Amino acid sequence: MLKVGITGGIGSGKSTVCRVFHTLGIPVFNADDASRILLETDEQLKKDIQALLGHDTYINGKPDRAKIASIVFADATKLAELNALVHPATIKYGEDWMNEQTTPYIIKEAAIFFESGSYKSMDVMVGVSAPLELRIKRALERAGSTREEILKRIAQQMDEDEKMKRCDYLIINDGQQAIIPQVLQLHKALLDKAANKH
Repeated sequence: MLKVGITGGIGSGKSTVCRVFHTLGIPVFNADDASRILLETDEQLKKDIQALLGHDTYINGKPDRAKIASIVFADATKLAELNALVHPATIKYGEDWMNEQTTPYIIKEAAIFFESGSYKSMDVMVGVSAPLELRIKRALERAGSTREEILKRIAQQMDEDEKMKRCDYLIINDGQQAIIPQVLQLHKALLDKAANKH
C-alpha cells in the first residue's frame, strides 16, 4: 500500500483536497483530528500536558484548547515540548489506522510533516499551495482567530515555498484553478504508482 502525505500551510485548503480524495474512496487520516481525539482520550497524554502547561489546561477532563493555544503560540519552547508529547502518540495512532486499510493507497493529512520528520514514513508527499493573503482570509473565516494570531501560527511553520519544493506533487488551490481535475489526475498517477510499487 502506498502511503501519501498531504501537507500545506494554514488555510491552503488541505482538507478540501482530502475531501475530494475521500469521495474517490481513498481513506484519509487527519493528524489534527487524531491529536484532538488523543487530547481527550489518552489518559497518560492528559497527565503529561497538565504537568507541562498547568492543571487548569483541562476542565472536567476536557482540554481548554484556547488556553493551551494561548500558552504555546506565545512560547516556542512550550510549543516544541507539547509537540514532543503529542506527535509520537499521533504517529502511533496513525500507524495502527494505516495497518487496517486495504485500498491501493491511503492519505495522511498533516500541516507539519517536514517539521516533525514524519514525512520519512510516507512514500509520496503532496503539497497544497495557495497565496498567503488567500490563506489568511480562509483562516480568518473559519477559525475565529485574529489576523495577528494566524500570522503567529504561520510564522511557527516552515516557509511555504520551502515546504512545496520538498513535495513530489503540487495541487494549486488559488481560487483560480479547479481542484477536482487536479485531484483526478493525481489520483490516476497514485494508482499507477501503487500498482508498480510491488
